[in-house]
Formats: sequence, structure tokens, C-alpha cells
Amino acid sequence: MKIATLTSRHSYFEALTVGQVMRHARGKTVEAIESVMLTNLVMNSAPGHFDEHAMKSSPFGRRVTYGGITAALVIGLASQDTAENVLAEIGLTGLRLKASVFLGDTLYAYSEVVAKEDGDRADAGIVTFKHWGVNQDGVLVFECVRTALVKRESHWGQR
Repeated sequence: MKIATLTSRHSYFEALTVGQVMRHARGKTVEAIESVMLTNLVMNSAPGHFDEHAMKSSPFGRRVTYGGITAALVIGLASQDTAENVLAEIGLTGLRLKASVFLGDTLYAYSEVVAKEDGDRADAGIVTFKHWGVNQDGVLVFECVRTALVKRESHWGQR
């Protein structure tokens, strides 16, 4: 079996069209384990991520999720539709944390194809995506622009 048989035909360079918007199928609830573990791994010591008692008297009223987790979850949720046929990540810009995310919030991801161009290889092209994430109430919590080198089905697809 060729690996290409395991990937979607809808995520090759040729299938992506400028202006195409995708609502990605899955949502992800932010759990305490991932919030605390990743925050510890990157050595972010802000009490807003760890001190439930102190945060009860803050304007938020509870602990907030580290922004790196928000970014990773939204981009990860978008991966099934936008990264499956990626050969290389070229850039990630314009990261904006638009609203606080709390433990127990569920995030959903969307993507728009904002640009496509031929690369310097015949087997792939460059695609620029705008990704954004919303919480369970539809509040925009994250956005970024991601550029990737995406396989062409004409070279990598099942034959």
C-alpha cells in the first residue's frame, strides 16, 4: 500500500482553492493535564496558570490556559484537513490570542485558503492558510496565518 492511499484527496495542492473555508470536524476540550503539563514544560511560571486560589479573586475568576496551548490545539485541529499532505512548514505569522481560554472550554477550528503559488519544486506548491479558533460559545479566541509546502496529487497521489 502506498502511503498516499491513507491521505485525503481533498488536501493536495490542486484541490485547495483560494477562498475555500473549512470548519474542521473535531472540537477539543482543554483539560487540566495538558494545560499544566505544557505550561510547566515551557517554564511559564505565571500564577494565572497554576494558582486557582489567587485566580478566584482576579477579574477572570479562574485559571487561564497558556496561549501556546490555545495555538497548538487550534492548529492541531486544523491539521487533518490542512497538514496531511504537507512536505514542509514554511511560516507561522500573525498569531493573535483574541480572548482568554479557560480549563473546560472546548475549542473549534476553521481555516481559509488565502493564497496559492507554485513553489520551486514540480511536486509541490505553496499554500497560505488563515486559521482561527472559537470556543464553545462562538467567541474568537485565536488566529494566525500559516504557510506550507503542499504535495501535488499529480506527483504524490495514488496511481
